[in-house]
Amino acid sequence: MEAGGVADSLLSGACVLFTLGMFSSGLSDLRHMRMTRSVDNVQFLPFLTTDINNLSWLSYGALKGDGTLIIVNSVGAMLQTLYILVYLHYCPRKAKVIQTKSAQHFSFSLTIATLLASASWTLYGFRLKDPYITVPNFPGIVTSFIRLWLFWKYSQKPDRNSQLLQT
Repeated sequence: MEAGGVADSLLSGACVLFTLGMFSSGLSDLRHMRMTRSVDNVQFLPFLTTDINNLSWLSYGALKGDGTLIIVNSVGAMLQTLYILVYLHYCPRKAKVIQTKSAQHFSFSLTIATLLASASWTLYGFRLKDPYITVPNFPGIVTSFIRLWLFWKYSQKPDRNSQLLQT
């Protein structure tokens, strides 16, 4: 097998691995919703946008005949649809939004998984010289770094009252 073929296979495998990891990071939210029978601290929008994204990429993969795109986005669409259905099952009729300066409602594992998946797909697109793969994945890298910065900026600081109780 030629060097380019091996590199392409490894990169394709990395894309699948990191992307499936990103999609499965919602399993912790799913478990939380089932255990608490609520959607507190779980965001709906990432499930919806990822599902729409998966369906779009699945269509593109089918048109292009790219097995990597077809496999990963079929699994992603099924998982995201499952997450949406469970979310809607446990969602209260009225949602309250509380603005805080806290990153506790962000999923750190999803941020890392998105960074790895977006970076690997961007490299895969560069390798294939396919801007339709490269361009839409680059924002995932940027938004992941923004979220990492938010985790750093708004990291959980010990509550002053809990510190007083410990002394």
